[in-house]
Amino acid sequence: MAEAHQAVAFQFTITPEGIDLHLSYQALNQIYLSGLRSWKKRISRIKNRIIKGVYPASPSSWLFVVIAILATMYMQSDPSMGLITKIREHLPLSLSLSAQGQTVLSVLLFSTLLWLSLILALRFCLKLLLSYHRWMFELHGRISTKTKVWATLVRLLSSRKPLLYSYQTSLPHLPVPSIKDTLERYLESVKPLLDVAGFQRMTRLAAEFEKSLGNRLQKYLKLKALWATNYVSDWWEEYVYLRSRSPIMVNSNYYGMDFLYVTPTATQAARAGNTITALFLYRRKVNREELNPSRIPGTVIPLCAAQCERMFNTTRMPGEETDVLQHWQDSEFVAVYHRGRYFRLWVYRAGRLLSPREIQYQIQRILDDPSPPSPGEDKLGALTAGNRTPWAQVRKQFFSSGVNKRSLDCIEKAAFFVTLDDQEEGMMGENPSVNLDRYAKSLLHGKCYDRWFDKSLSVVVYKNGKNGLNAEHSWADAPIVAHLWEFTLATDAFHLGYTADGNCRGEIEHSLPPPQRLSWDIPLQTHVSESLAVAQALADDVDCHVFPFREFGKGRIKKMKMSPDSFVQLALQLAYYRDRGTFCLTYEASMTRLFREGRTETVRSSSNESCAFVLALEVTGAKHCRKLFRKASEKHQNLYRLAMTGSGIDRHLFCLYVVSKYLGVESPFLKEVLSEPWRLSTSQTPVQQMELFDLVNHPEFISLGGGFGPVADDGYGVSYIIMGEEMINFHVSCKHSCTETDSHKFGSQISQAMMDLMTLLNPDFKEATKANPDKRS
Repeated sequence: MAEAHQAVAFQFTITPEGIDLHLSYQALNQIYLSGLRSWKKRISRIKNRIIKGVYPASPSSWLFVVIAILATMYMQSDPSMGLITKIREHLPLSLSLSAQGQTVLSVLLFSTLLWLSLILALRFCLKLLLSYHRWMFELHGRISTKTKVWATLVRLLSSRKPLLYSYQTSLPHLPVPSIKDTLERYLESVKPLLDVAGFQRMTRLAAEFEKSLGNRLQKYLKLKALWATNYVSDWWEEYVYLRSRSPIMVNSNYYGMDFLYVTPTATQAARAGNTITALFLYRRKVNREELNPSRIPGTVIPLCAAQCERMFNTTRMPGEETDVLQHWQDSEFVAVYHRGRYFRLWVYRAGRLLSPREIQYQIQRILDDPSPPSPGEDKLGALTAGNRTPWAQVRKQFFSSGVNKRSLDCIEKAAFFVTLDDQEEGMMGENPSVNLDRYAKSLLHGKCYDRWFDKSLSVVVYKNGKNGLNAEHSWADAPIVAHLWEFTLATDAFHLGYTADGNCRGEIEHSLPPPQRLSWDIPLQTHVSESLAVAQALADDVDCHVFPFREFGKGRIKKMKMSPDSFVQLALQLAYYRDRGTFCLTYEASMTRLFREGRTETVRSSSNESCAFVLALEVTGAKHCRKLFRKASEKHQNLYRLAMTGSGIDRHLFCLYVVSKYLGVESPFLKEVLSEPWRLSTSQTPVQQMELFDLVNHPEFISLGGGFGPVADDGYGVSYIIMGEEMINFHVSCKHSCTETDSHKFGSQISQAMMDLMTLLNPDFKEATKANPDKRS
């Protein structure tokens, strides 16, 4: 217990001679350094609040305004038109200041008010400029004069280097679409999916809703939009995520993978050391707001960064009716799981972030620890993988006090969770395709008890050095986590690096106290077993297939003057039709982060145009199909732009449904719309920091992206990442319990559809592929 003695700063003993005081200067020094770090963080936060509070101006501009006003006053000119004189007349200190002092103070007050007014005016102008979205609908190369002037003004007002959250107060609020527009777009989206009688029925229900209940619900929604920062996000977080009582494992959480072809080191402890260090370096950038705000690629248009606030030190706490997201301001440790034991690993010492080599040393201590799990400890994490209400009841009964509460606090208050997995994963061995599928399932659900699914981030480091990530969904969407994971992989491989023998770089302070083993008193094995049974059944039912599509990438698609995302979405429509012989309601995730606190909107990718193209491709000539293909692609791009700019369908209808529940009224139309299954749920993982990866000199450092579980029991979940110019990685999931779905079969359909579409656009492609068969292997 040497570390316990080091933690005591002083001791005293009462003797006949008096009080004998013993000071531990090492402990006092660590207390001083930790306090110094805390104060530095406070000062940094205050400084950042000031800088972003005056953006797009700068704090130094205040001095410029003061000097300008003083100079004009010195030249016997009054730019305030008498206001400075009135301020001087009403100064309470007029009796104790000289006439010159009163004038200077009045000038300072007037200059400050003028400066604040200018800041508000600039911010208002920037907000108006960022509310303009017509540029997104203009054809490439045919930009209007209005848009050119707008872009120039945005650049001028954004010329100062912003902090991460500088644009937050300048972002517009998400607008509420009109009932009429939303219903028209909805009916257009379901027309190809319904027969004539079914479409007439939905048209009648929509008309009745618009005439009666719709306008009443719309008024309440507009009232909320005037009051709230975002009329969707809080309800979306609560009702879609936090109030769900089913397991979040598979159903909600999603995963991110390591590099496809390389593993920077085969030493598990070393990979964990660099990964943990990289994550804390990213957290430092978030805390200091040193990250550049995300923007729409190729533009200066900023995206909302609000989701970054709860990235670390965050846990989803179970409740009997609704869960709660709990975020702590800071955490200097991570929670680690290895072979059924839980540890608390401090990564800061005396205010200093441990070096990667020191973290490797501490991780190795955990790996070498021979102690067995305490009774019930090894499968405790299954509680976070099962249904939410039983977990809430168990937490309240057994984790509200004593040793269990203290240990649970260590997990929940940790910066993030780390699992040291004793399996080997990745694209390896004699059957790399099967191993990739197993790798995906491992990250999605593991053994159902060796992840802490409630944590915002759970990092997994495997025995062979591969790593991965499991993320809880309620606090943020995939692009936020993807940005973090890109930084982590690049920092690990290219900046921190490893020694020739595969260890982390840096020096080791051997006096570091060992990681703290968490203690438990768990008389609840029955509850754990019940949650594990639910989770295991869910995990066993998931069918995952991951495959890299190497025949071509966005480079060749762009040469055909096509949107890569539209191309992939149309390929998915063709693949699904060939797989099931019909079309289905298709969900593609789009973002609404052009607006403050925006999250996602649905692009209904199955349109009249896409269905007409797929049907034509199966029966008619290529020339006619090319025109329909272009038309379907343009329609998809327009739907995506509408979703991004606040004119989507599903979030509006969802919020109207929530209002109807609050009012206690039933809407047959809304009830039916929100019960429609998404049998094809898709999402593109964006590559946001390609500059971090030198794919020209190091093409092997290609990320696999990530994926998620199926949304519908009889449907598919498809995630894809467009890597570089020549590869697209796909992640397909479905359920074994549905006899009509098969992830491998659907993956083959996707590959064939991609090839067929490229051959349609470029007939020479088929011959080129035959001439170069190695590329397909």
